Amino acid sequence: MTGVRQVGTRVEELLAALRTSGSGTTAAAAEELVGLLVGLYGDGLAAIAAVLQDRGEAGAATMAALAEDPLVESLLLLHGLHPLDVDARIQRALDNVRPYLGSHAGGVEYLGVFDGVAKLRLEGSCNGCPSSTVTVQLAIQGAVEDAAPEVTQVVVEGVTEPPGPKLLQIGRPPADAAGPGFDPAAGEGSGGSDGGSEVGWVTLPDIGPPSSRPVTASADGTSVLVCSVRGTLYAYRDACAACGSSLADGALQRELLTCPGCAVRYDVRLAGKCLDDPAVHLDPLPLLADSRGVRVALPQAVRT
Repeated sequence: MTGVRQVGTRVEELLAALRTSGSGTTAAAAEELVGLLVGLYGDGLAAIAAVLQDRGEAGAATMAALAEDPLVESLLLLHGLHPLDVDARIQRALDNVRPYLGSHAGGVEYLGVFDGVAKLRLEGSCNGCPSSTVTVQLAIQGAVEDAAPEVTQVVVEGVTEPPGPKLLQIGRPPADAAGPGFDPAAGEGSGGSDGGSEVGWVTLPDIGPPSSRPVTASADGTSVLVCSVRGTLYAYRDACAACGSSLADGALQRELLTCPGCAVRYDVRLAGKCLDDPAVHLDPLPLLADSRGVRVALPQAVRT
């Protein structure tokens, strides 16, 4: 199913092509046509929302059920008709990523939205994990922007990078900086704080339902290992930090992953911490599972 974001991107591409084709009248007519259609179905959605609102609890329950559909939710967000306010939507989105952030940054506290800026505070840090900062940045940014497209910037306080705390500001890049195929939701072209390296979300192929065995998949040529622990997915580069071998055939017992090559053990819930040698650890990758599938974020430096 084609999503609202993809359709919107394609519409903008077509309008841009008409503007540069030399036919200003055609481009203006096309823009007016798009505006009329969007306004028409927006008014229709508003009328449906008003009818459901008049029906009390039963109507509210129906509206909530409709908003659970990813496509309908996108349309409701586009027209400002979502039954949940921005605070509730961001809290819900953060609840979905907290299990993963917990292994990297401790916890995340939502402070609110002020003049279009969503503010959050992180508690704790991931000592010795070089991927921690980009993990936190991308996971929070993706969750907040998907849940609240009206937010123009995300400010995260309390991210700790030795030797002290550092303020990270995460905002959408300006539209004129976007190259061909740029997807604002995917973060392509935005830089993390790790030396400004380019990072972006890559959708993994279907990895099937969560299982008691690790699963490997290719993401832009990088072999990714996905582990499920109590229903929560964790992603790592598929390489043992001790011997370099693949962990695809490793034994996974709850959060404990054992390398099939050298028998070194890792805790996949604690950012790949090695239980046998504290000097090594797996290389974690940010992971989000939502209506668009299972996605991981790859800094340019780790792409092969």
